Formats: sequence, C-alpha cells, structure tokens
Amino acid sequence: MQPSSAAMPADSKSHVVQWLFVVLMIYLLLAAVGMIGSGFKWASGGADGARQLFAFATNPIMGLVTGALATAVVQSSSTVTSVIVGLVAGGLPVEMAIPMIMGANIGTTVTNTLVSMGHVGKKKEFRRAFSAATVHDFFNLMAVMIFLPLEIMTGFLAKASNMLASLLMGGGTYSIKGLDFVKVLTSPVVNLFKGLFGSLPDLWGGVSLALVGLACIFISIIFLGKLLKQLMVGKAKQILHKAIGRGPGTGIFSGMMMTIAVQSSSTCTSLIVPLAGNGIFKLKEIYPFTLGSNIGTTITALLAATAVQGAMGFFALQIALVHLLFNVSAVVLIYGIPFLRKIPPTIARRFAQKASRNKWMVLAYVIGVFFILPAILIAFTA
Repeated sequence: MQPSSAAMPADSKSHVVQWLFVVLMIYLLLAAVGMIGSGFKWASGGADGARQLFAFATNPIMGLVTGALATAVVQSSSTVTSVIVGLVAGGLPVEMAIPMIMGANIGTTVTNTLVSMGHVGKKKEFRRAFSAATVHDFFNLMAVMIFLPLEIMTGFLAKASNMLASLLMGGGTYSIKGLDFVKVLTSPVVNLFKGLFGSLPDLWGGVSLALVGLACIFISIIFLGKLLKQLMVGKAKQILHKAIGRGPGTGIFSGMMMTIAVQSSSTCTSLIVPLAGNGIFKLKEIYPFTLGSNIGTTITALLAATAVQGAMGFFALQIALVHLLFNVSAVVLIYGIPFLRKIPPTIARRFAQKASRNKWMVLAYVIGVFFILPAILIAFTA
C-alpha cells in the first residue's frame, strides 16, 4: 500500500506542474497576439499606416483562400485565427478578415481527411471513416457558399459583431475595463522584445516583432494542445461515449465542450474519425458532434482578443465574435433546416463510396481542394 500512497502525491505534483505550463502557454499566446499587433503598427507608423499596409486586402476571395491555405498548411485553425486577431489589432480591416476566418474553417477540415486515411487498407472501415471526415468538409464549404455572398451583400456578420462588441465593451468606450489586467500582465514581455529590436529601422523592427509573435503563437498552440490532450483527453473520451447517440442537441453540445476542454478541434477529430471507421458510431451521430466542435474552436480567438486593448482591442474582439457568430449561424441555418441538413452527409456518403473504390481520388481531393485550388484563385485574384 505504501508505494501506491507515495505514487499519488507524485502524480498530483505532475498534474500541478502540467496545469502551470497550461497557464504559461495561455500567457504566451496572449503576449504573442500583442506582439503581432504592435509589430504591424510599428512597421507602418501606427494604426492608420497599418490600414494602408493592408490596402491590398480588398478582395474577399483573396481573404478566403488565404485563410484556407494557411490553415491547411499549418494544420491548426486555432493558430491561424489567433494570427488573424493579431493582424486586426495591427490594422487589418475587419471586413477583409471576415473571409479569412471563413477560409480557416475550410482549411482545418483537411485534418479529418488525413486521419481517415489510417483506415485506407480496409474498404468498409475507410468508407465509414472517410464519410465521417468529409461531412465536416462539405458542411464548412456549404456554410461559406451561403454566408460569404450574404456577408458581401449585407455585411450582417460585421454589423452583428460590431453591435455585440459594443455591448460587451460598454457602449461607446473602447476599453474592456474588466480585462485591463491582461495588458498589464503581457506588456512587459511585448516591451521587452520591442526593446530588443529598438535599434532596427521601424519597418524591420516591426516585422521582427511580428515574426517573434507568430513563432510564439505556434509554440503556445502546439504545447497547449499537447498538455490539454494529456490532462483532458481521458475525460473527453468519457464525455464522447456518453453524449454521442443521445440526440443531435447533446452531440453538438458535447462536441463544443470537448473542443473547448482540449483546445483543439484536430484532437477531437483524431478521436471521432477512427470510432466511425470501426463502426462504433454512425455518420448521423458524428455529424452534430463535428458541428459542435466548429463552435468550440472559436474560444481560442476570443481568448486571443483579450490581449488587445484600446481602440484596436474593439476590432480584435469584433473579429473573434465574427468567428463565433459565423459558426453558430451556420449550425442554426444548415442543421436547423431539414433539407439543408441532409446535403453534407449525403455528399460525404456518396463520395466515400467512390473514394473507397478509387483511392487516388482521396489524394486528388486533398491536394486539389486544399492546396491547388486556393493557389490558383490567389494567382487569378492577386
């Protein structure tokens, strides 16, 4: 009995250390977003200059494919949305950032497809896994096809997020009083790195600071995901098994909560797709779970937005709210209307049947949709 009682405190200490590292990584993420915003302002001579720096960003298609391609390359929508928040803090117009956010939703779904390829050796397993993976793809593509033209015509996401950000920030004031401590905590690190590049010309100093911020976002998101996976994935699996199969509402909620808990929609995908492949859950049960994961992943951008204060803090919060409103609206509209709800799983199921017979279609799909098509669109719209 003594070895067991001695092991428990050691295990408890290990968990405490891991949670301390989680806090440290969240702090690094907040400081990194501040560095990106400050870097772009510094490089361009202030917020007004930053807007001129992003004057090229006037094409929604360019924003959409940039967001999709960036997310497909780095395999993390959390990283890309955090960077977008930082860019908005540095002067990127919210209107241009909205298509980027939508693109990040498309790019993140490539992870699902790559995970499903682990079942490629067994035809039935692969068909089930691939349909569970691509239902996320087709839902997000459908959401963009509906909401991007709607946003271009009406600007409803920009307007709704502006109104909600105004309510959260106390009407006309541009300071989140309750979150002032974030700036107090992160400004020493931002100022430290800013001082390191102080001898450089404004352009290179600002670019260097932004690049350090970008590197810190990568580091924080990667380690945060790994730590939370170790700490929470066991509990997440229990939630998964208990929740899925109890109805779409429970599935959406469990997907959202699990993604918030592990701070990674990719982790959720890596758990759910193999379960579909092995026949433990059906496509109709997994479908709402992935939609909940879409909503849960927006928490990272909201967290990142707390690092930005002052006038630009309003716009950083606004773009984070755009991400939330877009994903919630897509779920309510597409999943809420029966004939729209059936489209993504129907396409996913039929495509999986063909892909299970012709494996080359999988590689063509991944490379074509997530890399070649975005690159062609960028070339033609640049």
